Amino acid sequence: MNRDAIVGCILGTAAGDAIGLPYEGLSRRRGARLFGQPDRHRLLLGRGMVSDDTEHTCLVAQSLVAAADDVDAFARGLARRLRLWLLGVPAGVGWATLRATLRLCVGVPPDRSGVFSAGNGPAMRSAVIGAAIDDRDRLRRFVRASTRITHTDPKAEYGALAVALAAQMAGRGKPVEGLEFTHAVREVLSDASADELLAILDETVASALMGRSTPEFAASIDLDKGVSGYVYHTVPVAIHAWLSHPNDFRSAVIDVVRCGGDTDTTGAIVGGLVGAAVGRPGIPPEWLARLCEWPRTVGWMERLADRLHDARSTGTPAEPPRLPAYGLVPRNLFFLLVVLLHGLRRLAPPYYWSLHCQ
Repeated sequence: MNRDAIVGCILGTAAGDAIGLPYEGLSRRRGARLFGQPDRHRLLLGRGMVSDDTEHTCLVAQSLVAAADDVDAFARGLARRLRLWLLGVPAGVGWATLRATLRLCVGVPPDRSGVFSAGNGPAMRSAVIGAAIDDRDRLRRFVRASTRITHTDPKAEYGALAVALAAQMAGRGKPVEGLEFTHAVREVLSDASADELLAILDETVASALMGRSTPEFAASIDLDKGVSGYVYHTVPVAIHAWLSHPNDFRSAVIDVVRCGGDTDTTGAIVGGLVGAAVGRPGIPPEWLARLCEWPRTVGWMERLADRLHDARSTGTPAEPPRLPAYGLVPRNLFFLLVVLLHGLRRLAPPYYWSLHCQ
């Protein structure tokens, strides 16, 4: 197992999530006019915070630590952590994830709690599975378990698996060719009805090979006003940014956030993929240093990554690093206040920020 890949994936997810969060729901043009280019934290006085994308990645990592190779134990652990996460009053929850987690809260088992949705929730939390698991058959089982707890549409699983495979390949420390990636996805999904995803990924790879920017690619597939939360929109755009900048964390995240739309999720996925390739040293240090997060601090996430590396290397279940649960509700209430204030800022004219922040 590659410790640097796991550390880079988790921290990269957090950094990409935080850079993208201020631009969430904005078109490419509106985001640039309001806040300038996404080259620094712009949420809270030059600091950033993470959303549910990073939180779910940490929940998955904790569940992997505690379960080792037992996929059923992983599903039970993730279900329990999702229930506790919802009780912490998170500020942002996808509709499908909310419904599924409420079903978990009333006693529905994790193998029946999911709802039919092709949202990008499972994809946003699957990169860490690829960074931590090097066997493709086992990878697919864990991605399926992670996905079906909340989403039962096969498209959600296929998209999540594509992200996990990308992270697995990125974490090898070798350059990844686009055609090599699509071949791996075809091989793993050979028994599935994934022709639509495979055709989109072929188009994605062809665009990256031609040197087109990720915003140009997004516009070419009718996402010029922003990337939606539909998994077959989110995943190809994220894969394009990763293939275009496989070892340049800053450029990859900036390029995908510039597309607009669901920018915290696209930023998180791309951050996880490129982070798996470059490790912590390849992530802009100021992006990590200026994260305003507690109790999921950068140090805590590093300890989680170390514990995950040790558990996967030995195949032995372990106790994830302790997270001060009493801090979650205050943190989430503060986060909600920040998001509301940020929302008010969006209602104001854009001219000041466009002049001073670009």
